[in-house]
Amino acid sequence: MSTPTIKCGVSQMPVVGFGTSRTADPGAEVEMAINAGYRHFDCASCYENEQEIGLAFTKMLSCGGIKREDLFITSKLWGTNHRGHLVEAACDKTLSDLQLDYLDLYLIHWPIPLEPGLGGRDPNDHNGMPLIDSKPPPFSETWAAMEKLVESGKCKNIGLSNFNIDQIQEILDCAEIKPVNIQVESHPLFPNTDLLEFCNKHDISFVSFGPLGSPGRSWRKEEQLSLLHDEDVLKIAQKTWRECWTGAS
Repeated sequence: MSTPTIKCGVSQMPVVGFGTSRTADPGAEVEMAINAGYRHFDCASCYENEQEIGLAFTKMLSCGGIKREDLFITSKLWGTNHRGHLVEAACDKTLSDLQLDYLDLYLIHWPIPLEPGLGGRDPNDHNGMPLIDSKPPPFSETWAAMEKLVESGKCKNIGLSNFNIDQIQEILDCAEIKPVNIQVESHPLFPNTDLLEFCNKHDISFVSFGPLGSPGRSWRKEEQLSLLHDEDVLKIAQKTWRECWTGAS
């Protein structure tokens, strides 16, 4: 069965991806996802499960049913590694953990640099608040280091996550290799239309996380609408399901 794709820089990206941020058993779930037909996998160092996922990739690729080029694998640079001299080592750690020679896409996870060198994923101050980098690098410094990953062959494409229009424009203004992808929250209750139009204008592919509104998120209030129970969404799902099986239009 062919997988629908869209252009993402020099690559073709499958339009549906498998997220790995809330997996109870990441290795087993990635294996099941590959067997179910998923070819696009969204990873990140801050999910703290890339080693388990790497084992699953190696196992599935060694079985002979799929090749590395059949998969589109994304990972992300965490905030403690925004300083230019830290970027390559962070990418190398992800490649080692995922047991890969290259990434199809590497994103700056958030536009917020965190204080490096304190250990742990989330450095906090004595009040428990995130500790912002005391010497925050400009976007241009981080992005220049990301571009070197493309030049070295460690990443085929580079992009951004959770950036707004002004922040993306700042990257575009300094980039020699432009960002080819943005990953942000987008769903019927929060379509992020202005950002989508901006990205279309600049040939930046647009990936939505939480396309069903993340109904399992811990901060969701009981009174908030769940898209899984929205009448319009259910009607679209029923119609699409029927068309998939009957070929009706």
